[in-house]
Amino acid sequence: MELSRARACILRVGGTNCDLEVKVALEELGLKADILHMNQLKSLSRYHLLVFPGGFSYGDYVRAGAIWGKEAFIRFGAQLRSFIEEGKLVMGICNGFQVLVESGLLPGNGSDGVPTAALANNASAKYECRWIQLRVERSRYPLTRHLKEGRILNIPIGHGEGRFLLPDGKALDDLIGRGQVVFRYALPGGDPAGGMYPHNPNGSIHDIAGICNRAGNVMGMMPHPERAFFGWQQPGSRADPFGDGREIFLGAVDYIRGY
Repeated sequence: MELSRARACILRVGGTNCDLEVKVALEELGLKADILHMNQLKSLSRYHLLVFPGGFSYGDYVRAGAIWGKEAFIRFGAQLRSFIEEGKLVMGICNGFQVLVESGLLPGNGSDGVPTAALANNASAKYECRWIQLRVERSRYPLTRHLKEGRILNIPIGHGEGRFLLPDGKALDDLIGRGQVVFRYALPGGDPAGGMYPHNPNGSIHDIAGICNRAGNVMGMMPHPERAFFGWQQPGSRADPFGDGREIFLGAVDYIRGY
């Protein structure tokens, strides 16, 4: 598909942020993007990528992402299911990841809107904001197609509720066995963080930083790739024109180009 015929939708509600940064990243790669409030969205049919950005939707009352997740499922559940079944992309970043979990879209199929996982308060009991090392676990999916497995990315986090939890060990084994763990927090040398703070900044089980659905076209991640798109956003040396976050958005754009 020609990118001139494709479009991304970046949703927002009260309390969201980084929507403009996502738009800049996508349009830098040639994909036009609309930022729409939930009340403005009537149909998903014209879009090929739907992004739930970061922030504190509805003030994170109840739980982070809980209100927006339920609202999205109730208002657009049927459209979202059709959108995903057609092979189109859904991406949730930080609060957006929380929304996808609360809506049931991750890690399950979202058929009933009931969460089967949680993103709980950080084990440190405080807001964590820093650059972290992110290990790529799966490269066969649309959003990681330009990343080799085992590659370490430098991408920032900023959240108070990012501790990924599942109900039991079987659920974790199933998630790993189905290849749905996309990113894990890592040590500077590249090994998984092993739960060590601050390399695993929130205490997530199995150092999980991002997951996808079984098909791989719905992905949520706690780190913010839009804050690591340009080289000038990086800490330290800024000689490179782009940061590691660009590769994730590039994967999405290339997937749409081949749709």
